Amino acid sequence: MEQYIGLDVSLKETAISVRQNGKRIWRGKCPSDPQLLAEVIRKRAPNAMRVVVETGPLSVWFYHGLTAEGMPAICIDARHAKAALDMAPNKTDANDADGLAHLAEVGFYREVRVKQYDSMLTRTLVSARGQLIKIVTELSNQIRGLMKTFGLVVPKGAGRVFEANVRNLIAGNSGLAQIIVPLLEAWRGVRGRAAELDRQLVAVARESTPCRLLMSIPGVGSVVAASFAAAIEAPENFRTSRSVGAWLGLTTRRYQSGEVDFDGHISRRGDNHLRGLLYQAATVILTRSTADSTLRSWGLKLREKVGFKRAAVAVARKLAVVMHTMLKTGELFDRTAGASA
Repeated sequence: MEQYIGLDVSLKETAISVRQNGKRIWRGKCPSDPQLLAEVIRKRAPNAMRVVVETGPLSVWFYHGLTAEGMPAICIDARHAKAALDMAPNKTDANDADGLAHLAEVGFYREVRVKQYDSMLTRTLVSARGQLIKIVTELSNQIRGLMKTFGLVVPKGAGRVFEANVRNLIAGNSGLAQIIVPLLEAWRGVRGRAAELDRQLVAVARESTPCRLLMSIPGVGSVVAASFAAAIEAPENFRTSRSVGAWLGLTTRRYQSGEVDFDGHISRRGDNHLRGLLYQAATVILTRSTADSTLRSWGLKLREKVGFKRAAVAVARKLAVVMHTMLKTGELFDRTAGASA
């Protein structure tokens, strides 16, 4: 007989529920380790048809670990599962596992594509670099704010210029220097680490054919190209290029009920970080890029009608469509191509 398994994953323990013929036949707990879980599933459900887990921090590890053990693992969207799991009167890990097993049995779920380890490494590199840059910015702002209290205004400048300005201002104030210098040294150290990760990211982009292809677009650098290529992985994952914009939450939401029918703001679903990077790239195209292209001309005309922010969002969506098309066709960016998307 076929069995269906639901796993409610937590950091230490995972709740397991096994269903067969519309009934729960066993449930229990196991340490959160794919190999140990696979052993329990083989023992309790030798004819497992589906093993369902929700999206979450451990979903990539669990999915690939269970798949490597020969388990028919499926990852489903946590937002879709929540609607069904909320029907339980009590919120417990065991009840959540029962609900996931029930979804696996009736097939009422939407499977989520789980990224490969290589793509996750690239995404982790981009994320770590972004976190270090954020820390550098916060430290520099803290230094400026602390010195401003004593009437010492640090002039505009970044990098070595910023460090030189700070040291010049605190040269005659030994008491303040004892406080600011440790912060300045921490700022310099984190900035150096961020530069190391930046060099790694550039090296990854140079070695990747899809990244070099995407970087032919004016305004798209190594960070945007590597993030987009890692998120898409294979162009075949999307049936049409238009669906990429919706997948990234760059299309408007629609609400219809009776006589009420209107379009709202963008859905903001999907990868928040990549959506922000595409918006930044669109901003560069509209403001700083000197290379003329049909996409830029279209965005500038749209800015006159709807304003800068809406135009930047529209350019970001079209940019996602264009980048996916380039990955699918393997062609460089055509500045004269139409911007219809």
